[in-house]
Amino acid sequence: MPSVFVANSSGILVDNQAVEGVRGLEYRVEREQGDVAALGSAERIAVYYGATRVRGQIRVASVSQRLDELTASGSMFQVIANLAHGQAARSVTFDDCFMDGKSFAMVAGSHAEAVYSFTAIRVREDDQTAAATA
Repeated sequence: MPSVFVANSSGILVDNQAVEGVRGLEYRVEREQGDVAALGSAERIAVYYGATRVRGQIRVASVSQRLDELTASGSMFQVIANLAHGQAARSVTFDDCFMDGKSFAMVAGSHAEAVYSFTAIRVREDDQTAAATA
């Protein structure tokens, strides 16, 4: 059965400090890939892999003072997302992160929202469901 995580039961830590007002987390892992073609043929016979890139975004209601400080300073940090719902739990850790941008939007009839973009050297996903039930 799939694990369904919900934002109300989950939380995000930046350098072990809770981030207030988190509205969402998105991330993407990209791997460079090259094709190897057979000699004298246009068909691919294998692939080779290069660098892995991890890009993420933390969406926050209004702004986050801590994330603003990291955006301005250029300091390295760690992000840990603790995802949960009922008995299902997963920890997603982003190591050696750097901020690479911030966007801000405010529309009539709603609150302001900031999106903080970061890169990481790696992402680790650990299923915590067994630990939560033990």
